[in-house]
Amino acid sequence: MKDFSKLEEKIKIKFKNQNLLKQAMVHRSYLNEHPDFSLDQNERLEFLGDAVLELIVTEYLYNNYPNPEGELTNWRASLVNSKMLATIAQNLGFNDYLYLSRGESKDANSKARQYIMANAMEALIGAIYLDLGWEETKRFIKENILNHLPYIIEHKLYMDPKSRFQEASQDKYGITPSYKVLSETGPDHAKNFVVGVYLADEQVATGEGTSKQEAQVNAAQKALEVKGW
Repeated sequence: MKDFSKLEEKIKIKFKNQNLLKQAMVHRSYLNEHPDFSLDQNERLEFLGDAVLELIVTEYLYNNYPNPEGELTNWRASLVNSKMLATIAQNLGFNDYLYLSRGESKDANSKARQYIMANAMEALIGAIYLDLGWEETKRFIKENILNHLPYIIEHKLYMDPKSRFQEASQDKYGITPSYKVLSETGPDHAKNFVVGVYLADEQVATGEGTSKQEAQVNAAQKALEVKGW
């Protein structure tokens, strides 16, 4: 049995209806194997939570930053994207509480698990909103999601890695990075690309991905780490 009171302690919320908290953790794959389970899957809660999250983040940015709309949009996107939400969910220990099929349970480090974790985070926000209302939801989002904003702004994480690497390269060296496909393997439906990123003739890093674009982004991220930018 999963002890949800431990999760309540972690998120600093006591639910009036703990079933809403449990439902937020139910992935549809679990119900395929357990059709008699007493709760529904979390997709409707996720649908609600997604909208609540976006509005609370938007309101906060609008009230606290006089920046132009384009910047605020980028900052919001960096706060509510699946990678960020999945990381926060992982740090809160969601893995111990998810209801998953046997197949999904084994796949702990996959992209699919990242989306499951992000969706569970949105579903949790929907559950908090239904159970305890706007102010409690706002407090949760402020403490667990909006608290990452200063770091995102300082390190320009609202820009994608290619844009960040290009800006830094031009600023420090006056050079625009270039990308070159080094290898392309696998059948058409499951290709894998290895791409190098260069500053003039210097190969700074390589990256892999299932598309050239994904490999370029991966290479740019590694190049930022190599250069300490």
